Amino acid sequence: MCANYLPSRSEQLQQHFGVAPPDSEFKSETFPGYMAPMIRPPRADAVPGDRACALAMFGIVPHWADVKLARQTYNARSETVAAKPSFRNAWKRRQFCIVPAASFFEPNYETGKAVRWEIGDADGAPLGIAGIWEYKQDGPNGLPLLSMSMLTINADAHPVMQRFHKPDDEKRMLVLLSPEQYDEWLHAPLADAPHFFKPYPAERLSAKPAPR
Repeated sequence: MCANYLPSRSEQLQQHFGVAPPDSEFKSETFPGYMAPMIRPPRADAVPGDRACALAMFGIVPHWADVKLARQTYNARSETVAAKPSFRNAWKRRQFCIVPAASFFEPNYETGKAVRWEIGDADGAPLGIAGIWEYKQDGPNGLPLLSMSMLTINADAHPVMQRFHKPDDEKRMLVLLSPEQYDEWLHAPLADAPHFFKPYPAERLSAKPAPR
């Protein structure tokens, strides 16, 4: 599952996602525990098309948890997100978000050892990853904290994503959204959320070795 990605740049946030970039700077490469852009409705009564961007910690942190939990909660399995203690409050409250990314990284073991590969849109467009977000009043330094997690689905049969992770591990992939799905996802009723949990077309992805 994805533990490392490149967040969309400020110009991509404006041009592709239609949101103003966050006020604070963020790192060009994101790992669990880092702050990165997240897109969500700006308020509970927001209408489709009304989006806002804020910085959130990569790895969801419920109100009862220490921020160290982010190292374990950066991905949420779509099959169990409604039941897991770390995710169920955000899910129940329909706190859906989009994680904007230029690309993400996964380990490929086809050579017998782990080689980092970069996966992105075949045409170079930004990726919109379906996620959930959470709010913690007493975050680091006593300040409120937004946090997020990326949703994942099984990818055992996906022509591209089945190539990653250890040979005996279940293959997983992020829930990737098409641009026309962005507002539908952000405002989806719980009963409709599973309709988005479908493999992204393999021909719309590019994958290449990207060793450090």
